Amino acid sequence: PGLRRCAAGLLVTKCGLLRHRRAGGGTAAGGAYWVDSQQKRYVPVKGDHVIGIVTAKAGDVFKLDVGGSEQASLSYLAFEGATKRNRPNVQVGDLIYGQFLVANKDMEPEMVCIDSSGRSSGMGIIGQDGFLFKVSLGLIRKLLAPKCEIIQELSQLYPFELVLGMNGRIWVKAKTVQQTLIIVNILEACEYMTAEQRKQALAKLSGN
Repeated sequence: PGLRRCAAGLLVTKCGLLRHRRAGGGTAAGGAYWVDSQQKRYVPVKGDHVIGIVTAKAGDVFKLDVGGSEQASLSYLAFEGATKRNRPNVQVGDLIYGQFLVANKDMEPEMVCIDSSGRSSGMGIIGQDGFLFKVSLGLIRKLLAPKCEIIQELSQLYPFELVLGMNGRIWVKAKTVQQTLIIVNILEACEYMTAEQRKQALAKLSGN
């Protein structure tokens, strides 16, 4: 995000902080560069994992709202084990967690729910219950960082399920509706709280 290939170099397309993530091996080679900015509208990026809302069925393709300027397409065959006879049970209004296979300014975004090995790897239809809400793209990147303190601290409060989409959408489900809403409120407030304020709020909830 924020960078575009231009001849032999890169062109910066929005203002913000230049970030770099090293490759898995920890070497300087590889990895990724992007510009971290306070944009509100999500722009699809190939490989991003997002939460989409099914808005329509069009033949063999589902249309999904992913929070961008246009809808994304998802083939019924882009699920683990899907065939012409064994179609996934996807309905309008369902939440889908998947990744972008195609995402550029000249083509309609295309999502899949399988990795390069044909496995779901946690992608697919998200459960009917639970709570979906939206946060800033900056907060999502913070929550997706390895060993995120916010997630670690929350996991000590209640057991819960959490799905984070790079498009700013979060789905959460705890044992009760009350616990779910408490986690939602904490995650929404994290953007405006310091680490110390967050720890104090969690300590009150846990009774310490």
